[in-house]
Amino acid sequence: MSPGTANCIDILLAVILPPLGVFLKFGCKVEFWICLLLTLLGYLPGIIYAVYAITK
Repeated sequence: MSPGTANCIDILLAVILPPLGVFLKFGCKVEFWICLLLTLLGYLPGIIYAVYAITK
């Protein structure tokens, strides 16, 4: 799979379930926990952070 396709799939997962997309990209590091917390506080902040974390 090309890197562009993998990035597109990661972003799609981040929109559907933000912590899962971040977990698949970074594992169980601080980015995952931040995303999980933001998703629990509000779904939209979790999506925004997940897309930001994946694309940075």
